[in-house]
Amino acid sequence: MVEVPVLCEHADWVVVAKPSGLLVHPTRPDGQYTLLENLRDRYPGEPVSIVNRLDRETSGLVLAARSAEAASRLGRMTMRREFEKRYLALVWGEAPVAGTIVARLDRQGRHRPSVIHLKQAVVSDGATAITRFMRRECRSRDREKFSWLEVELDTGRLHQIRVHLGHIGHAVVGDKIYGPDENFYLQFIERDWTPEMESRLLLPRHALHAWKLSFVWNGEPVHVCCPLAPDLQLFWDGLTPEAPI
Repeated sequence: MVEVPVLCEHADWVVVAKPSGLLVHPTRPDGQYTLLENLRDRYPGEPVSIVNRLDRETSGLVLAARSAEAASRLGRMTMRREFEKRYLALVWGEAPVAGTIVARLDRQGRHRPSVIHLKQAVVSDGATAITRFMRRECRSRDREKFSWLEVELDTGRLHQIRVHLGHIGHAVVGDKIYGPDENFYLQFIERDWTPEMESRLLLPRHALHAWKLSFVWNGEPVHVCCPLAPDLQLFWDGLTPEAPI
């Protein structure tokens, strides 16, 4: 069984730290183990359901309901945007100290040819998407600069953080779709990780981490933070500090 640490547990819900590489829900009948199965094994007999999804490669906080009533209530809270979610993203280049990205998103294939069905793109007539970010620190390696960003979403579109950051020229490190070459995504599916990918992407997964979750439950504030995933921390520790803010 994959180790999935519990960070905060309540009779109605649980917050866990999802490791990178673990699917949240089954996507095809291939028997691949998922976070949902992990939680149902942990809470046998309970109708566990996932409240917030993360991409397979994204690590960090996932909230799950432990009853149908809690799932319905948490779902309504999601619709009303009553959750405060913060992410950490390691991106290429020296990003601005802070900024707000307002750029509409839609599936790329609806507007132009796309070899990746799920790939999103900035388009003039897409769905409203707003991303706010603040630069925590900038470091470098071999003349290449990198920035750690703290990111907050006003909307929650598919791949929003990755698309928006790539749109402003600061793609997430390790991103096979929105990074230097989308063909790496197709090659990874066919051949797995290769030396060429390592030299261009640096990390075998995109460097995005769901770091903080805040909400109110039964009148009590809930704040949960997830330590940065070890692989991302190791990469960051290997860089040379520039000018902390």
